[in-house]
Amino acid sequence: MIAGTTSTTPTRAVGRLFLRTAVVAGLAGLSLGIFMGASHDHTFRTVHAHINLVGWVSLFLFGLFYALLGTASTRLAKIHYGLATGGLILFAVGLPSIALGLPWGEPVAILASFATLFSMALFAYVVFTAGEAANPAAG
Repeated sequence: MIAGTTSTTPTRAVGRLFLRTAVVAGLAGLSLGIFMGASHDHTFRTVHAHINLVGWVSLFLFGLFYALLGTASTRLAKIHYGLATGGLILFAVGLPSIALGLPWGEPVAILASFATLFSMALFAYVVFTAGEAANPAAG
């Protein structure tokens, strides 16, 4: 946490939410991987990869940032959570739909890509402004 700030405390709750969601995504990704290995059917390998990278890894790293350092804006942290988890859910729906040949899968995956991109862009903004926003005197 940034020394001397109380404004980061609410974002710690968002951090815990990111961490808990990441663990659920990690379990889902690992389960899918085990299923694919046991069945020798790797049709959903892109789903497995995206759930693990976007869900487990990215959400966990976001959660660590908010839980340990935080940001002055709980609103931005919540918007970030919505974009990041929305992108993950859309990937989890769109990518298997593409693999199954469903026509609506690609537009859903495209939405997932943009949600994930905007999520990362927002996170970049939060990271690069966290110290200044939480401690204007440091600046």
